[in-house]
Amino acid sequence: MSTIHVDVVSAEQSIFSGEARFVALPGEAGELGIYPRHTPLITRIKPGSVRIEMADGSEEFVFVAGGILEVQPNCVTVLSDTAIRGKDLDDEKANAARAAAEEALKNAKNDIDLARAQSELAVLAAQITALRKYRGKK
Repeated sequence: MSTIHVDVVSAEQSIFSGEARFVALPGEAGELGIYPRHTPLITRIKPGSVRIEMADGSEEFVFVAGGILEVQPNCVTVLSDTAIRGKDLDDEKANAARAAAEEALKNAKNDIDLARAQSELAVLAAQITALRKYRGKK
C-alpha cells in the first residue's frame, strides 16, 4: 500500500512525523482529504482536527488552531502555532478556557477586545469538538 510522509509541527515542537495512508483536515474552504501522490497545494487551514490514518490502519488525531498546509506528492506538512495531540487534550481545561473566553466576550470594551474574544472562542469551540471526536473514536 502506498503511503505519504506527514509532519505536524507547532511553534514549540514536532507533534507528529510518520507515514500515513490518508490525511483529513479542515481547509479554509472545507474538509480536505489527502492521499499519496496528491497534487501540490499550499493553503490555510481552520481550527479543528487533523486525522491521520496510519499505514497499519490505526488513526492519530491532532488538534490544530489553524495554520498552513503544504502538500507535495510524497509529503504533507501542517504548520500551526498551536497543535495538541488528541490524547493530550484536556476536557476540563478546554471548558474552563471557553468559559473565560465567553466572559471576556461579555466584558469587551472595544472592537479589538471583542475580535480577540471571538477568535479565542472559535478556537476553543473547535478544540472541544476535536476532543469529542477523538474521545468518540477511542
